[in-house]
Amino acid sequence: MPAYLLVQIKITREEGWPEYRAAVGPLAQRFGGRYVVRGAKLEVLEGSHDGRSLVVFEFPSMEAIHSFWDSPEYAEVKKLREGSAELDVWAVPGV
Repeated sequence: MPAYLLVQIKITREEGWPEYRAAVGPLAQRFGGRYVVRGAKLEVLEGSHDGRSLVVFEFPSMEAIHSFWDSPEYAEVKKLREGSAELDVWAVPGV
């Protein structure tokens, strides 16, 4: 069953961010992930939005998300964005 990694991002400092962005997509692909939403303009139909960017990855399963997120390779890539952004990250199984 597919699963989704949802990320809300507020970039606070550009340093390190371009390198992170260039590395995270190909790494996610190695774990079966692909971008579904990346930096598109969000349209509010009801409620409110705080202005943060939204990124959505689709993975083959929750296990694949955890394999990616907990991998030593991602731990290294994650260091590129430390101190550069505020993130909320969620994983949710699809239907």
